[in-house]
Amino acid sequence: MRVLTVNTGSSSVKLRLLDPDDAVAGEHETDAPGLEVDGDALAAALAELGDADVVAHRVVHGGRRREAVSIDAAVRKELEALTPLAPLHQPKALAAIDALERARPGVPAVACFDTAFHADLPPAAATYAIPAEWRERHGLRRYGFHGLSHAYAARRASELLGLAGDARIVTCHLGAGASLAAVRGGVSVDTTMGFTPLEGLVMATRSGDVDPGLVLWLVRQGHDPEELHEALERRSGLVALAGTADMRELLARDDDEARAALDVYLHRLAAKTAGMAAALGGLDALVFTGGVGEHAAPIRAGAAERLAFLGVAIADDRGPDAELTAPGATVRTAVVAAREDLEMARQARAALGG
Repeated sequence: MRVLTVNTGSSSVKLRLLDPDDAVAGEHETDAPGLEVDGDALAAALAELGDADVVAHRVVHGGRRREAVSIDAAVRKELEALTPLAPLHQPKALAAIDALERARPGVPAVACFDTAFHADLPPAAATYAIPAEWRERHGLRRYGFHGLSHAYAARRASELLGLAGDARIVTCHLGAGASLAAVRGGVSVDTTMGFTPLEGLVMATRSGDVDPGLVLWLVRQGHDPEELHEALERRSGLVALAGTADMRELLARDDDEARAALDVYLHRLAAKTAGMAAALGGLDALVFTGGVGEHAAPIRAGAAERLAFLGVAIADDRGPDAELTAPGATVRTAVVAAREDLEMARQARAALGG
């Protein structure tokens, strides 16, 4: 079964056609900086890539769904209703679904969810300590995101390192968006993102953890909630700390502002990683993936230095897919190329029984 994977990110749409043996038969990336998708550009790319038996769409938010699902009108309506919880990605994913349906009518389409990997988080990890009435009426819980990447990274690292089936792994998906997952036996038991992708680590333009009292204080000072939402999603994180959302640019600089931003970033990364290890009751492997995780060796080195007390140490730092563990370290460390497309193809075939 040939699978066309459609990965809609915050600034681009990536198409990749995979043969039945998962060999890459073709790929295309087009810029999509807003919330819309250029249907004509996608149609032209599809003409070059060739036919597929199924289209697999990455969808950031799937609510409480635990697995990929074939897309019909009811499913699309359900996904549209979740847009307020993932405003940077959900509208673009829906636009891509519509564009592909127009370009390839009749080809089955499957939605693969970033939230599904975390759908069965233990109650201790999924529950907010807020009034039960709120939780029950609005379905308030920690959903978690980047599940396609975390699922693949944990499985690939297990193969690469020869880990036991019940190995305790922390996967670090570090890109423009960033999150960690605590994975035991291939199952997510904790993660850093929560009800929305705002929770957790410092990111390129997102704040990560912020005291809710601070947000309420700003509202009482007269700030509009929509203004605050836009600022926390698009004008916070690294761009707020150092004036750039580009980690490559930040690492190339040598000024007080850049150094302070990196300290904040690494402080949160190390603290949250230790928290994931606590959720697992120990740590067997630390895995880096995503654009920053794969390509920013200083970030891997800085994290390892701060996590030395857990037994993390890296040497011979190389690109993906490779082990980085230093001699004598008790925690294995690896860097894995992000291949959400492989996870999407696996799920799409399963959804169609292929």
